[in-house]
Amino acid sequence: MLAAVDISPREAEVLELVGAHLSNAEIAARLCISVRTVESHVSSLLRKLDVPDRRALAQRAPEPAAGAAPSRPAPVLPSLLTSFIGRVNERAELAEMMKTHRQVTAAGPGGVGKTRLALAVAAHAAGDYSDGVWFVDLVPVTDPGMVATAVAGALGLGEQPGRDMTESVVAALADRHALLVLDNCEQVADGVALFLERLLAACPRVTVLATSRARLMVPFERVYPVPPLSLPADGGSDAVTLFMERAAAVGWPLDPALRDQIAAICERLDGMALAIELAAARYPTLGLDGITAALSHPLRMLTGGSRADQRHRSVRAALDWSHALLEPADRALLRRVSVFAAPFTAAAAAEVTGDDEGLVTDGLARLAEQSLLVVSASPGGTEYRALETIRQYGTERLTEAGELADIRSRHLRWCLAKAAGLAVVRENWRAGFDLVANDLRAALAWAADQPERRAEAYELARNLAGLTFTRNLVGESQRRHEQAAALAEDPGSAAPALRHAAVVAGCRMRGDDMFRLGRAAADAARRSGDTAGAAADLAAAATATFRFATTFVRLPAPEEVLALIAEARELAGDDPAAQAAVATAEAGWTLHSAVTAGQAPGDAGGGPVPGDAVGDGQGEPGDSVPETIARAERAVELTHRTGDPLAESTALDVLTGALSWAGDTYAAAATTRRRITLLTSAPDTPATTHELIEALGEAAEAGLGTGDLPAARRWARQLAEHPLLVEVGHRATNWLLVADALAGNVDEVLAGSVRFLDAWHRAGSPAQSYLGRAMAAVAMVHGLRDDHDGRREWREALDRLGPLPGHAYGYGAIFDAMLLLHRGQAAEALERMAPEPRQVWKWVTWIWHHWYVALRTEAAVLAGSPGARDCLAEARTIVAGNPVAGAIVERAAALLDGDEQALLATAGAFEAAGCRYQSARTMVLAGGDHTGRGAAVLADLGLAPMAPRR
Repeated sequence: MLAAVDISPREAEVLELVGAHLSNAEIAARLCISVRTVESHVSSLLRKLDVPDRRALAQRAPEPAAGAAPSRPAPVLPSLLTSFIGRVNERAELAEMMKTHRQVTAAGPGGVGKTRLALAVAAHAAGDYSDGVWFVDLVPVTDPGMVATAVAGALGLGEQPGRDMTESVVAALADRHALLVLDNCEQVADGVALFLERLLAACPRVTVLATSRARLMVPFERVYPVPPLSLPADGGSDAVTLFMERAAAVGWPLDPALRDQIAAICERLDGMALAIELAAARYPTLGLDGITAALSHPLRMLTGGSRADQRHRSVRAALDWSHALLEPADRALLRRVSVFAAPFTAAAAAEVTGDDEGLVTDGLARLAEQSLLVVSASPGGTEYRALETIRQYGTERLTEAGELADIRSRHLRWCLAKAAGLAVVRENWRAGFDLVANDLRAALAWAADQPERRAEAYELARNLAGLTFTRNLVGESQRRHEQAAALAEDPGSAAPALRHAAVVAGCRMRGDDMFRLGRAAADAARRSGDTAGAAADLAAAATATFRFATTFVRLPAPEEVLALIAEARELAGDDPAAQAAVATAEAGWTLHSAVTAGQAPGDAGGGPVPGDAVGDGQGEPGDSVPETIARAERAVELTHRTGDPLAESTALDVLTGALSWAGDTYAAAATTRRRITLLTSAPDTPATTHELIEALGEAAEAGLGTGDLPAARRWARQLAEHPLLVEVGHRATNWLLVADALAGNVDEVLAGSVRFLDAWHRAGSPAQSYLGRAMAAVAMVHGLRDDHDGRREWREALDRLGPLPGHAYGYGAIFDAMLLLHRGQAAEALERMAPEPRQVWKWVTWIWHHWYVALRTEAAVLAGSPGARDCLAEARTIVAGNPVAGAIVERAAALLDGDEQALLATAGAFEAAGCRYQSARTMVLAGGDHTGRGAAVLADLGLAPMAPRR
């Protein structure tokens, strides 16, 4: 029974949706969390319920009650530690306003109760939003540019490469019906305004409820002024009820006969919720008379000015007397812990204040008893935090005491130590980072403005850049590296920060930034006297323009790239690393020029990982082939001597492109495997990550091109599961869909295609040519299933990419031919592949060449083509060494010769090669008793029966 298993509410939601047979991508979309988070929950459920696979897990999902309404995501709202009091009219008015306006701002002074009102209204309205209610606390956010990151964190979203964080959030919520609660917007109002303008314009079914001390001045906004708690003359008011409940909560219930005296206190405090709670916390020690006396003196100053100003001063007055009643040590503790931007532990407070942890723990408990701190439990222990109004008050007191610089400096040192520790500790790393991330950012923001703290700010920015990259906050990582470069005391320190920023930009698929930052790194290196480093930077920037061309918005002109290479060559001198980088750039440019010279107009490529391989498009072979390969091999030799695996990987990528362009399939595959081995042992850095993602796609491609389907699936699976690609499922699953389709793994194709299509739509359905092969593969699988609607959907998606020569002559011809052959339309398949391989070699060289030759040969045999035997002889030579293509050719030969034994032998060859579909097809083609066994395998795969052989 599920009741006996410790399953969290979120896991229960995931389990229910697994039971409804939704994919991980669909579950992520439904719950507004990342695919990676769903995968984590599914793994946890498999372990907790002790079931072997997803099908068994679905069977453990609870059955929905008869007639029950579809489940909706539980609101992701913070739980209140104390009860919500009254405000019946305000709740109704605010809720009604939200029904007719897409962005409502609950505005009012600090301490009036905006947050609690917003939470109460949001919780009550949760059932009206099918895709959930989400709460974002903006108190810890000090940088207006980090608003979208805070929202993404609350939603469980990551940044999509090629988009900034705002674009990623907008894409995730584009078609969602959700309520977003943004709390405490005032300190980053400009950032909130920019974020909301983009969000609300692109997400028509999203409603935003914001709290702020002032209106946000954005389109769609409707302001709801939050009034103080009610103060009727008869004493029966929300304010009085709040005071009495809070006093009772600390063990001091009040006699109802005292309501008039309490009402007088509440009226003095203008009905301000925070001020009333602070007063009620003092009741056990002061009594009502003592509270009245304590309030009388400061409140006599509240004369003149607007009522809103008085309310501000009411809270200030309550804080003043509450602060005055504290022991000196507790006053000092309150002001000193105000530097924390996020919840903190007693140990952290002790480090920052410099006091004994035991004494600090006692002091924090006393402050919590006086409602000056909020206490909560966490996996890391008891945590404390001050409401924003109290934190601001504490900061003022810290300034008045002349301690601000000292305590912020101690906080900065604490943050530096935490950042350094996180860089080496991996256990519970994510939770540890999330706990201190906002404090690291706040400390950096302060230190960056203090000239005497410049070195520490540089160090913290550098550490935070690395930590945010590991946390998959790659946009922030790039910004922090650039910030570190700006804070560096000399250009020699700025150069490496800019190099790291360039690499992270590459991971984000921001080619223009990669190029800009590479050139900036070169400039810094040159100014520091490191001409060799400058040469390597310039060469890397030039190389990026053709290795990652599809990630650029505006590609530099060829003349500009050539000028960079020439300048790099001049600066390299006799430095081995610089010379190697220049040699790689020169070899790559030679290949790029040769490829593009023969490339058909409009072909954007489609290399190993989203169109970025230098060897994708295929120009006419000629005298330049040996020279290009020789240049690339020389670059590999030079980079290998340097001992830099990343430089060698770049050179190997160029060599792979040259070999594939020349049609040397097996040599190209071997080079790719060498590259993967090299990167696997390289240090785990952003640069390694960037290279590895590109190399994994190329390795998957190599496996497909040489018929090594198990290896192709292994590399493609590793790519699909890479954390950096979790938000871009269409890019992540691209090669895996192709590999599974060719192997006949129908269930995997259908499951993966959901993630692909969902991610593609969320990315705005980009017309990127490299996506065509996966779309064509999925369309073929639907065709093999006789799912005409499914095939039509994917063909329409493919058409949206525009005319693709690769589809016309390469993968498109192969997938179409496989479907036609399955349907017994051999003549039509041969017509689809009418051009001889040598006529269309530039579209079928590398991955598709052997498949094209083998399938064309089979079509010729089955169609009774007079030239079939000649095709066989040539094909055997071309596909030699390819287990799948070779088996297809041998099957065609056996069919032509009527050799049943040889024909059945190919079935075993296909099984050994990991290609069940082709094995089953062989059995059906063999006829007789074998047909039934083959048909049974096809049915087990989920495919329609094959047409009988003519």
